[in-house]
Amino acid sequence: MKNKLKALRAQHHWSQQDLATILGVSRQTINAIENGRYDPSLPLAFQISRAFSLPIEKIFDDENHAT
Repeated sequence: MKNKLKALRAQHHWSQQDLATILGVSRQTINAIENGRYDPSLPLAFQISRAFSLPIEKIFDDENHAT
């Protein structure tokens, strides 16, 4: 699943560790999400959405979704 996490972090001047601390996960989890190696659970996706004050759809893009 593609996401805009890295760009959003940069806009907020947050490191991976900063975001991990806000979300209560490890820095490795943030790295894995950013690099597409891990899709967050729905509760974690909602937490990320709230952290950036954006709808989930503005952060994550389902590559398999036909438009």
